[in-house]
Amino acid sequence: MSISEQQNVSFFRKRWSRENGYKQVLLIAFPLICSTGSWSIQQFVDRMYLSWYSPDALAAAMPTGILSFTIVAIFLGTSGYASTFVAQYTGAGRPERVGPAMWQGIYFAIIGGLVVSSTFFLADPIFDAVGHEDNVKALEKEYWKYLAIGGFLPIGRAAVSSFFNGRGKTYPVMWASLAGMSMNVVLNYILIFGKLGFPEMGIGGAGLATIISEMFSLIILFYMALSGENNARFNTISGCRFDKPLFLRLIRFGMPNGIQFFLDIAAFSIFILLIGRLGTPELAASNIALNVSMLSFMPMIGMGITVSILVGQSLGGNRPDMASRATFSAMQMAFIYMGSIACLYLVVPQLFIYPFSANADPAEFQEIKVHAMTAMKFVAAWAILDSIAIVISSALKGAGDTKFIMLAIIGLSIIFLILPTYLALEVFDLGLKAAWSAGLAYIISLSVAYGLRYKSGKWMSMRVIEQPSSLTKE
Repeated sequence: MSISEQQNVSFFRKRWSRENGYKQVLLIAFPLICSTGSWSIQQFVDRMYLSWYSPDALAAAMPTGILSFTIVAIFLGTSGYASTFVAQYTGAGRPERVGPAMWQGIYFAIIGGLVVSSTFFLADPIFDAVGHEDNVKALEKEYWKYLAIGGFLPIGRAAVSSFFNGRGKTYPVMWASLAGMSMNVVLNYILIFGKLGFPEMGIGGAGLATIISEMFSLIILFYMALSGENNARFNTISGCRFDKPLFLRLIRFGMPNGIQFFLDIAAFSIFILLIGRLGTPELAASNIALNVSMLSFMPMIGMGITVSILVGQSLGGNRPDMASRATFSAMQMAFIYMGSIACLYLVVPQLFIYPFSANADPAEFQEIKVHAMTAMKFVAAWAILDSIAIVISSALKGAGDTKFIMLAIIGLSIIFLILPTYLALEVFDLGLKAAWSAGLAYIISLSVAYGLRYKSGKWMSMRVIEQPSSLTKE
């Protein structure tokens, strides 16, 4: 081995083994990638089964799912932000505050669950206003009602997961997610197609399977969080009282995160709904492309959560240099992963589209396939840029810079995504390529805005937890 090769090996080993280097990031990220990846696999299989069931069911599932998740997102993003509090309390050496932080997230999740469940009665006005074809509209309304009933479950699970994620103990979340995913995949097949003596429920079966599997996953996590050992160290039971100052801090920092999450999903909901006005083939093709992109996107959410954890712990311990190192390590790994996936999207797009066409009617699916191949080219570029946006924004969130991210989403989604898509489709009738071009421009603008904010360094002085000098005041 040459001297230069030895130096490269030594350099990599140093980057691998040092604090907040590749190894530490990967150890925390792997279970979270499995957790978020299991969700994307679950959604992928849902859509695959529905594509086998009927093109209309496939066309209805994606816009309904995104629109439902849009409403859930504002509450999920806030309750789940308790993980940043847990991370900073952990870094500051104050484990007794971990349990109370989790409980404030749970209390907010209860409020959110009630709000989401009330949307059960809004199915008719929502989808009548959307204006999709009548057969698709009926399925959208049916699916919506199931998702509304189960609205509390993902919000509550985000709150309980914060207890594990914020401490960097991410394996319990992984096992609970994998258990829920496995149950969902089996139940989907049984309930959608009416197997093992169950009635054929179609898209309603997909909704019911989601409720059951989400509940199963939440029960597993909650049981583990409330163990005697966890209560003794982190007050997971004895710290269950409502803590007004802590709850208000969660609202102060977490609500912008929830609003940002809501606006981000809302922007894409509008994007998908506008594409749906082109026709069912274009809508179904875009659904396929977005579902495929989730296979790469959702694991990056796991990497993003890891960055928030390590940044939060580092800043809680007043070590901003370690926060920067964690971000840089995650950025490099994310770029390599997403770059590889993007190449596959360009070289073998048929590989990702095939599961949707396998049991579909060839004549019905042909037009959908043509449009999906076009959308996959945009998804390839989207994937690489998204990795940058996710990692950098997660670092900012881990510090508490959620207000900036919220404001960036508001401005950029209107300027680069919603207005251009509307003009391209409704005014100038430019078609699917123009719409996806607007989506790509939006991702580019987010990456630039987050990068400039991160480079300013303002986030390094931010904290979400109360400082020791303020304890008597709060």
